[in-house]
This record gives sequence, C-alpha cells and structure tokens, in this order.
Amino acid sequence: MADRLPPEALDEWVRAACDELGIDPADVDVARVLDLARDVAHGVARPAAPLTAFLVGLAAGRGAPAADAADRVSALAEGWSR
Repeated sequence: MADRLPPEALDEWVRAACDELGIDPADVDVARVLDLARDVAHGVARPAAPLTAFLVGLAAGRGAPAADAADRVSALAEGWSR
C-alpha cells in the first residue's frame, strides 16, 4: 500500500503530541500502537482501531502496563469472530 508510513515517519508528530500532553516520547512504542490498530481494524472493524487505542491508553493511565494491554487486546482482536 503506497500510503503506509514506517513508524519513524511519525516521530515529529509523536514528539509534538507528547510535548503537548507532558509525556516522554521514549514511553511511546509507535510500532506496537500501529500493530494494535492494524490488528483491531482487520480483526474487528476499522472504527474500532482508534477506540481501542484510547481504551488501551486509558488502561495504561490507570496502571496497567501499556505493552501488556496492547498485546492482550491485539490477541483478542486476532481471534474476534463476531
């Protein structure tokens, strides 16, 4: 797909958004977030991808390890058949 960007192409945006939100960019695993969005978009529905990313972020904000939450929800989406 021609419009697919590598994670590093988003670095400037991630730095700006993190600065705005007071987040250390080193804490953002762009590839994992994009993988999560892909898994959910393909396994559940495209509109579920941003919603799921928000839910994982909310879980992380409440103390769940972000990487673990993303991996668990990706696995859920890969097996989704409803």
